[in-house]
Amino acid sequence: MSCKATIKLAIKIGIIGGSGLDNPEILKNRAEKEVTTPYGNPSDKLIVGDIEGVPVAILARHGRKHDIMPSNVNYRANIMALKQEGCTHIIATNACGSLQEDIPPGTLVIIDNFIDRTHKRSQTFYDGELNHLKGICHMPMEPALCHHTREVILKTAKDIDLEVRDGGTVVVIEGPRFSSKAESNLFRSWGGHVIGMTSVPEIVLAKEAGLCYAVIAMATDYDCWRNEGEKVSHKYVLSVFQKNVEKVIKLILALVPNMAKEDWTKTIENTQAVAKESVY
Repeated sequence: MSCKATIKLAIKIGIIGGSGLDNPEILKNRAEKEVTTPYGNPSDKLIVGDIEGVPVAILARHGRKHDIMPSNVNYRANIMALKQEGCTHIIATNACGSLQEDIPPGTLVIIDNFIDRTHKRSQTFYDGELNHLKGICHMPMEPALCHHTREVILKTAKDIDLEVRDGGTVVVIEGPRFSSKAESNLFRSWGGHVIGMTSVPEIVLAKEAGLCYAVIAMATDYDCWRNEGEKVSHKYVLSVFQKNVEKVIKLILALVPNMAKEDWTKTIENTQAVAKESVY
């Protein structure tokens, strides 16, 4: 009797982030790749290579000079560029403000939901424009993020003894300004855990593209709702981020090879099926 081995689906991981991820030591066989999409150019060149043999493509969300503000990021081109590159997954890293006392600055939050307060951004590939994807897409947003990918992130964090928060809702504002105190308290009353400016429309577009998407969010401040302590400012956010970015890099370096050990066949098939079935 012959025994047929199970062949796992090959994966390729896209990483979207900013400061810290441009460290040339993160990727082996590193190369830069200039790409374009039917939706325009992404924020920067793709940095392609591998982590322990697993193919990876890194994209700086705001450009490597960090000169693209949140409202002006070409989110559609960024997601489509990674899709065209053959990515099956996207791990996004985000700096966020904390809306809860028990999420102090420096905490990593593996979010599982969002509240969208943006209003200027294209949130679909299916806009009826020439050379864009055809049809109308009504994409379900529950679950908002890939459960399987989140599970592997949480398990990896435990394996390397890195404390992270399991779950949380990110409130996504338009920016580039920070919230008023009244807005911050409103978002707290809605059950928000962290607040940022970039998770939407990335989450939405990744689902339309049939990609497994998850977020590693770092709380860099307490926003402005808190009566005591340091108030949110660009200078303070950068300071906290730079002190804690090594935790994000450590997690990603352990996460990528762990992801390659998983069988993603059903997860990817289901993710792609939902994307296909949501187009009319």
